[in-house]
Amino acid sequence: MSLTRRTISLSLAAAVLGSGALAAPAQLPPADQALVDQATAYLQGLDEAKARFTQTDSAGHVTRGTVWLKRPGKARFQYDPPSELVVISDGAAVTVADFRLRSFTRYPLGATPLSLFLARTIRLDRGVAITAVDHTADGFTIVARDGRGKTAGRLALDFAESPLRLTGWTVIDAQGRTTRVRLEGLARVSGLDAALFLPKKPTPTERPL
Repeated sequence: MSLTRRTISLSLAAAVLGSGALAAPAQLPPADQALVDQATAYLQGLDEAKARFTQTDSAGHVTRGTVWLKRPGKARFQYDPPSELVVISDGAAVTVADFRLRSFTRYPLGATPLSLFLARTIRLDRGVAITAVDHTADGFTIVARDGRGKTAGRLALDFAESPLRLTGWTVIDAQGRTTRVRLEGLARVSGLDAALFLPKKPTPTERPL
């Protein structure tokens, strides 16, 4: 199954957060603000990590892969075969490389929601408006939009508690379509190979790592 460029961008944690049509968010209750603060501290401490991910788009199509994170600035999303798609942030730009179609596209990191996760200092209150903290059976979900009102949509970050961990995210675009990413086995690691975060242009003989 081919992945559209739109689906790819959503899988990375959004088409940038936001909806100018939403009313300005009210101040969060102290208990909810405490959860946001805990989530911020947790993400700040996630220097190097690896997880499996499952992505489900609005049509119910499911793809899987592996993600590596190395803050600040670096990430790699590698989709399982038969897809030959790799998405890499090298600290300056996000590259979408499709080794099957031989396509190679770059976007400024700062123009993508990955910058929220990969910043040297995590700030969930910078350019982002937290509209709700929803409580779930095993944790909580932080719902956010673009605080600048430049883009339409919402991003919901899911966290489990005991211990606190990021379990995935859901993106809702302006038309109400959703893309869900679920993380499995997210764990801190150390010593990730720098080659993971070096984008390569597809060639007839080149393949993802």
